[in-house]
Amino acid sequence: MSSRHFPVRPNLDQLRHQARDFLRSIRRNDPAAIADLRTFHPSPPDLASIRLADAQLALARSYGIPSWPRLVTACHLTDAICRGDIETVRALVLRDSRLLGEDARGVKGNWGRPMSYAANLGQDAVIEMLRSLGASDLQYAFGRACLQDQVATARKLHAMMGSPPIPNGDLSGPAYTLNVAGTELLLELGARVCDEQGARLAPVDVALETDSRNPAALHRILELYAAHGLKLPDTPPMAIYRGRIDLLEEHIRLDPGLLKRTFTHEEIYPPELGCHDEVMATHGTPLAGSTLLHICADYAEIEVARWLLNRGMDVDERAAVDPVAFGGHTALFSTVVSQPNFWMNHRRLTPTAPFTRLLLDHGADPNARASLRKQLHPGYKIPGMHEYLSVTPVSWRQQFHFQKLVNQEAIRMIVERGGQP
Repeated sequence: MSSRHFPVRPNLDQLRHQARDFLRSIRRNDPAAIADLRTFHPSPPDLASIRLADAQLALARSYGIPSWPRLVTACHLTDAICRGDIETVRALVLRDSRLLGEDARGVKGNWGRPMSYAANLGQDAVIEMLRSLGASDLQYAFGRACLQDQVATARKLHAMMGSPPIPNGDLSGPAYTLNVAGTELLLELGARVCDEQGARLAPVDVALETDSRNPAALHRILELYAAHGLKLPDTPPMAIYRGRIDLLEEHIRLDPGLLKRTFTHEEIYPPELGCHDEVMATHGTPLAGSTLLHICADYAEIEVARWLLNRGMDVDERAAVDPVAFGGHTALFSTVVSQPNFWMNHRRLTPTAPFTRLLLDHGADPNARASLRKQLHPGYKIPGMHEYLSVTPVSWRQQFHFQKLVNQEAIRMIVERGGQP
């Protein structure tokens, strides 16, 4: 039991079972359980006199919550908000008014205080009741409603605040979740994509670097920014992000060599748009030095990829090899380890691999080899640079240090076509 993340909607029964299991492990003299007790209990008791209350306290503190009663309150409060149970929420807050100013989960997190937590879920009646009791996190709740596609709730919160101007940073929330409706609402309410001098305010970097992948939504958000006055760079990668085959076709008409060309990290993630380095710009298989087809694979732009292949792009076109001999991978690697796989695996959806099938159907080599290295975004909490020498797509999957980015169905297809480790 190490320090851990408290769920967005915690289950009290499950946590009670967890505390009892923890107590049993301590009584069996399990070294890891005893170490956790001593780490998280503020005054570790003698093991001979250990009680359930001690295990509960240590468990709560391992989640970052100061006590077991506060954990229980967090469970009751979040459950009541989720169910829209106004009277239970009211009773909990009246019993302890401090709850209005604390995160509903009892531990600091994105979902926020009770009003903001309710805004994430569109629980308008709960919001109105909490406001009547003095809840003051209107601005944060408004941002969360925009981020979570709770447009009607966001409108009500904006009216509650007196319809103020939209702060410059508010477009970042729906950009991170690729939420078109939230972006449209903020622009309707006056959010700006650039300042009076024409300098960029729109969070293009957030939209490009988010861990989500939703091509249609990304296309729409970027077009909304452009329609409201932001000048986007006219580059082949940006044409892909916008889903604009017409723009890409013009680039290739002028320079057919683009079908073989590789692009630097800065060309793929332009610093002038606020984009970051290779670690902070979230993607799967390395994109620095890759081709248009690799970019399509990580951004799930299958229609653009199909157009490129039909236009004559080599399905096995390789990424550049850097000065220390890493790179040279084909786009097939980018379907095995890619950002679109994260949420598919996190949500335990049935794995699909249409992009892998497209490449294999166009003759992609299932046994291409390359040496790769990868450092994940710090949000994944797996630090360090990891190196993989002379791997095939199959061994790239087997060795990769973060399996949530791996597509198991892609590997099944590659093995079916003769892929070997």
